[in-house]
Amino acid sequence: MPRRHDAHRSASGAQSAASVAYGIHAVRVLLQRSPQRVHQLWLAPARDSAPRLQELRALAGQAGITVVDADDAQLDKLAGGERHQGALVEIVPRASDPETQLEEALEPLGDTPPLLLVLDGVTDPHNLGACLRSADAAGAAAVIVPRDRAAGLTPVVRKVAAGAAETVPLVQVVNLARTLRELRERGIWLVGLSDDAARTLYDLDLSGPTALVLGSEGDGMRRLTREACDELVSIPMSGAVESLNVSVATGVALFEAVRQRRRG
Repeated sequence: MPRRHDAHRSASGAQSAASVAYGIHAVRVLLQRSPQRVHQLWLAPARDSAPRLQELRALAGQAGITVVDADDAQLDKLAGGERHQGALVEIVPRASDPETQLEEALEPLGDTPPLLLVLDGVTDPHNLGACLRSADAAGAAAVIVPRDRAAGLTPVVRKVAAGAAETVPLVQVVNLARTLRELRERGIWLVGLSDDAARTLYDLDLSGPTALVLGSEGDGMRRLTREACDELVSIPMSGAVESLNVSVATGVALFEAVRQRRRG
């Protein structure tokens, strides 16, 4: 049986570990797939009649994870005012360093060559969370981002990713341009998306080892990132708008690669 205790005795130390994740779906994925990373589960007992919260309590019990009863005000504070749906977990971060994560991501899954997503300077956590969700759905091996001047793996990102942050490694690198050169040396084809590129996404063969590279919400790819790409392509636009949100463009690009690989 998991231990239950009063949040008033433990709320002050709830975030002594690296981070928290909240939202019913994100919490469920953690309890099901990575219970060893969950330090404790926080639930709003006033909502315990909800079947989905009862399921989370049961999953915690199966894994021997401590359950902390907290009211909505306490959960609001722990979640930074974000919508937590009455469930929050304190988690231990992955211990793997970026080099190890990349090595694991570059190993083919059976006969399927690796598919990577590179985001150069995406700062909006909602966009990053949405990109992680698309990367998970498309079977991407990893999402690579720069460590500085970009969104990291925050609770908001985890919530928007709806569990994908626990299944797709987010690799934060110190020097993105150098990492891209290393990927090219490892046989990864670097395809950058740019609104002004002459060729389109649909002109390329994306069935081999590929990294799709997208820039920030406003400025796009930085110069060194752009120069590191093997190909620059655009998504053809037929309407009045000139460009897509980065998370939408990510989904379009990833699933074009998925389509080609399934066809092949």
